[in-house]
Amino acid sequence: MSKKEKNPPTEQDQHHVDVEHDIELTPNIDFTPNIESTPNLEEMLQLAERKAQEHYDAWMYAKAESENIRRRAQEDTEKARKFALEKFSSELLAVKDSLEAALSVEGGTLESYKSGVELTLKQLVSVFEKFNVTEMNPAGEKFDPHKHQAISMVEVEAEPNTVVQVLQKGYTLHDRVLRPALVMVAKPRANQ
Repeated sequence: MSKKEKNPPTEQDQHHVDVEHDIELTPNIDFTPNIESTPNLEEMLQLAERKAQEHYDAWMYAKAESENIRRRAQEDTEKARKFALEKFSSELLAVKDSLEAALSVEGGTLESYKSGVELTLKQLVSVFEKFNVTEMNPAGEKFDPHKHQAISMVEVEAEPNTVVQVLQKGYTLHDRVLRPALVMVAKPRANQ
């Protein structure tokens, strides 16, 4: 056999041919950038402007909403302050009506006036209880400068700094002093 004659392909040669054939069948991959798929600068700018406008609109909405909430809260606070005494005042109207009714009676006896005043006082006490207004009558108690206001000190046979006389009762509202009790207090004895 001459060198020019071809030998039948061997198995190794056949494999080499198959690989070459596979390579030829794969599509050509183009690694150049696809200009149509990447946005140009103008499109990117428009997209950024749209997003910025969306964020601005959302911020303006949130700002307006918070301003509305603040305004509503301010109005509610103003109404609460303005009408805080509404229930208390409406309860006191019944007491006023009773006093006016007592004054309109002509020819009443002292006993009927006294009875009417006692009933009116009971109404007032009931209103005070309903709204946690408590009376302080500290006779015999230890003097408390947070609840009592001493008008004078007197020498008496009592424990020093003890309230000996109440000139005017005090009142609290939910344990907060509305008016301190005006009192006279026992003076400490001088050492002899």
